[in-house]
Amino acid sequence: MKIITYNINGIRSVLKKGFQNWLEIANPDIICLQEVKANLDQFDNKIFEKLGYYNYWFSSKKKGYSGVSILSKLKPLNVNYGMEKEEHDIEGRVIRLDFDNFSVLSVYFPSGTSGEERQIYKFKFLKDFKQYILKLSNKKQNLIISGDFNICHKPIDIHNPEVNKNSSGFLPEERQWITNFLDCGYIDSFRFINKQPNNYSWWSYRANSRKRNKGWRIDYHIVSESLKSKIKNVILLKDVIHSDHCPILFEFDH
Repeated sequence: MKIITYNINGIRSVLKKGFQNWLEIANPDIICLQEVKANLDQFDNKIFEKLGYYNYWFSSKKKGYSGVSILSKLKPLNVNYGMEKEEHDIEGRVIRLDFDNFSVLSVYFPSGTSGEERQIYKFKFLKDFKQYILKLSNKKQNLIISGDFNICHKPIDIHNPEVNKNSSGFLPEERQWITNFLDCGYIDSFRFINKQPNNYSWWSYRANSRKRNKGWRIDYHIVSESLKSKIKNVILLKDVIHSDHCPILFEFDH
C-alpha cells in the first residue's frame, strides 16, 4: 500500500506544472493533499476520476486559502469532514477516510508565522486536534495522520536550529507538543526508518533555499504504534517539484 502526502500550495497552480502526469506515473493508492486553495467549482476534479481515484475535498470558507483533500483508489467506508470544531473546520484543515482496518487523515496545521494572533490560534488548534485524535483512537485503531504539521520536531529536522530557535514552527512548545503526541501511541514514520540529517520537506522560495537544501521537515506520516510492524518504507521525494514542499511516500503492508 502506497500513501503520499503533499502540500501542493494550490491545486490550480500544480495542475499547470504537470501534477496530473506525475500522479499518473507515481500511482499511489492514496494521496493526501494540503493547501488546495480552491473550491470544487474552480477546477475540474473529474481528471482524478479518470485516473481511478475517488476524490474528496474539504475547502476553506475563505476563498483561495487552506483546504485539504484525499484521493483514493480504494472506496472508503466513510468520509469525515473536519474535527467537529467550527473555528477550525471553516478553514478546511482535516479530512478523514475510513477503510476496513485503517483510517487516513489529510491534515493542514496552521502556521503562526504571520503574527501573534495566528500563533495563539495555532496553539488552540494543537490542543483541539490532540483531543480529537485521542477520542477518535478509542473507535479507530490504525490511524495514518498525513500532512503538513507546520512544526519541525527536533534539531535534525531543520537546517539551522540555533538561528530558528525562536521561530514559529520550531518553538519549544510546538516541539514538545509533537513529543507529547507521539507519546500517546504514535510513530513519526520517517524517523522510524531514516535517522539521517539534511532531510527536509519544505524550502523557502527565497535565497535559493531548495537548491542549497536549507529546509525544514514539517510534513509527516504519523501512524499508530499498532502499524509499526507493517511499515516498509518512507521516502522524501525531493526531486518532485510542483510546490515549495515535496511529496512524502509512505509504504506499508496492508
